[in-house]
Amino acid sequence: MKTIIEPFKIKTVEPIRFTTIEEREDILEKSGYNPFTIHAEEVLIDLLTDSGTSAMSAKQWAGIMDGDESYAGARSFYRFESVVKDLTGYAHIIPTHQGRAAEKILFTLLGGAGKYIPNNTHFDTTRANIEYSGAEAIDLVIEEGKDPESLHPFKGNMDIGKLEKFIRDKGVENIPVGMTTVTNNAGGGQPVSMANLREVRDVLKKHNIPFILDACRFAENAYFIKLREDGYSDKSVKEIAQEMFSLADGCTMSAKKDALVNMGGYLAINDPELAQAARNILIVTEGFPTYGGLSGRDLEAIAQGLLEVVDEHYLKYRLRSIEYLGEKLTDAGVPILQPPGGHAIYINAKKFTSHIPSDQFPGQSIVCELYRFGGIRAVEIGSVMFGKTDKKSGEFIPAAMELVRLAIPRRVYTQSHVDYVVEVIIEIFKHRDSLKGYRILYEAPMLRHFTARFEPIL
Repeated sequence: MKTIIEPFKIKTVEPIRFTTIEEREDILEKSGYNPFTIHAEEVLIDLLTDSGTSAMSAKQWAGIMDGDESYAGARSFYRFESVVKDLTGYAHIIPTHQGRAAEKILFTLLGGAGKYIPNNTHFDTTRANIEYSGAEAIDLVIEEGKDPESLHPFKGNMDIGKLEKFIRDKGVENIPVGMTTVTNNAGGGQPVSMANLREVRDVLKKHNIPFILDACRFAENAYFIKLREDGYSDKSVKEIAQEMFSLADGCTMSAKKDALVNMGGYLAINDPELAQAARNILIVTEGFPTYGGLSGRDLEAIAQGLLEVVDEHYLKYRLRSIEYLGEKLTDAGVPILQPPGGHAIYINAKKFTSHIPSDQFPGQSIVCELYRFGGIRAVEIGSVMFGKTDKKSGEFIPAAMELVRLAIPRRVYTQSHVDYVVEVIIEIFKHRDSLKGYRILYEAPMLRHFTARFEPIL
């Protein structure tokens, strides 16, 4: 059959509040034109993030009721540990309250002034935790990954030549760890091939540099490998994921993505000394090693979610639903990053609003108009999030791409919701020349996009 149906039935519903354009204009002004500061109940369709916004399954909710809340040695931890070990093969599983907590622990131990951490592309919290330690986050994605119109099947791949040169230039002693993000969120949710992961592993291993995956969307990446890479069509998604993990020495994980839960994460590694040091920090900052900032019910939900996410019926529906949105927008002439990624569609803001320069944040202009016109909340992935000003020259350095991410929560919205999103974007595209740029009135020293306040340039 041509129609790919949702591989689930809806058991519980939540009402959506409808607002008028006039109400939303007032809300935008009061929020400082930042979607992060808008109250969720004032949002019609929330595509701000796919992190922690999934609808959990009946078995996950059952696991929550069965969670063991013992302070130490809870059975829910041991179930969680068993599932993660079976999936990743790593020896030491350290639960954290979310992915950035795992990153904070890792880079507290491995970062520091004069250190460099290469990746295909670091996302916001990873970069912030690296920089907070005093180290420098370096992006080495392939050139096709910087081109919104390239149809390369694995645009998340790291440039191996650049990695080797980078290691020679900076020195092995200054590179405590190398990373790859799967899928590559900042680059459009683009997958990384198994061949590329193997090449990264080989280069890092040659120099005795540990290899860590940012694995929050590992299942989506594994399914892309199954669909696009030779030799994997007959393998299960779980088998592909296990092979991915086997190429690295550990991973950080935000369970709020591909574990289908609303809160949680973990650091999983093989090095026993690093694991012991991480647990020491965990006890101070998160909690005892068998709960690590999570309740027993959270651990149960994560364990069940990791079992469900590798189901190929779910992943086929998941990737196709993203592709469907991308096809509808492309057919209408709306410029998006191609090909569609695994968790989101990224509008090419530089092309959508070509009259707005990067230092006036074209992506933020589109984000605000999506909310004003249609009640849709999205997020800018461009010069608000990744742009900066050179401290010496004062010159504005824009992001490599100006994007707007429409992140689709897992198992939350139906096709009619997506069709509404398409209609809104097409109407905005028709009057795109009327959109104005924005200036920043307030920004925090790190991760400014979360709390910045803007005003339109009239």
